Amino acid sequence: MENNTYVPSPSRYDNMGYRRCGKSGVLLPEISLGFWHNFGEHHDEARGLDILHYAFDHGICHFDLANNYGPPNGAAEERFGRYMKCSMHTHRDEMFIATKAGHPMWAGPYGDWGSRKSLVASLDQSLRRMNLDYVDIYYTHRHDPNTPLEETMQALVDIVRSGKALYVGLSKYPEEVARKAYAYLEAHDVHCILYQGRYNMLTRQPEEVIIPQAHQNGTGFIAFSPLAQGLLTDRYLQGIPEGSRMTQSNFLRPEALTNELIGRLRSLNEVAIRRGQTLAEMALAWLLRDERVTSVIIGASSVEQLQKNLHARENIAFTAEELAEIDAILA
Repeated sequence: MENNTYVPSPSRYDNMGYRRCGKSGVLLPEISLGFWHNFGEHHDEARGLDILHYAFDHGICHFDLANNYGPPNGAAEERFGRYMKCSMHTHRDEMFIATKAGHPMWAGPYGDWGSRKSLVASLDQSLRRMNLDYVDIYYTHRHDPNTPLEETMQALVDIVRSGKALYVGLSKYPEEVARKAYAYLEAHDVHCILYQGRYNMLTRQPEEVIIPQAHQNGTGFIAFSPLAQGLLTDRYLQGIPEGSRMTQSNFLRPEALTNELIGRLRSLNEVAIRRGQTLAEMALAWLLRDERVTSVIIGASSVEQLQKNLHARENIAFTAEELAEIDAILA
């Protein structure tokens, strides 16, 4: 990509809320931009840059990536690296950039899971792809049941001490393993500042233990899949539209959209309409109503979609009656 003369909006921080990551000094925007599925090789690169610029212009300074985001693996980081080189490098110190390792990335025994070999090699590759000297936070993307937890956590400790990551986080760790991981990192003077988990109106398990546990540990919680991969939008209220993610993705299958679920989505949509919001806006606002949720990670396939989702912040207050009605719908 060619260099351009992108100049960020001077008012970019005026209308975004920022929340502290647990007991750290880090503040994250309430809405963060994820690179999971909309920045792969088959997506328009110029459109992706427009999305990135629009996000940054509106106070989104946290960008969430992983080594295997694409598709194919590594493509999202490579594209992000080109964006950094062409227009974002002068704003690096304003950006909080995350990457992760722990899912299948390359062939052989070291391209997956949580060994020291895998985590260190993967981060070195990610830095090259993204044209970065360091990332702001490096996650172990999932717990590796076959590698001693101490090996995985010590690798994170040493990565921070090497300067290749400023902070570390956990993603999708079970409660008991997370407890031990928090303790190990704390004992080695590297506090875990973020736990990343799947959390949305249809996936509420983190409310039971994971979010309280993170809060008690002084660790922020950041939600991925806040719209349940598009289910919590108006797209599926009438069934499965042609060309939707459900017709193309291995992660969101048609059998998930039962008549019962459609009924619940329509009822939730009625609540949203009374609040003056779209279903997607209400779903994001519902997450942000909890101050223990540091940020929510949204994907965006267009500037227009990102713009609409940012409206969620305009009303994150819920009455007791609204919350009770939502609970009843989801029960």
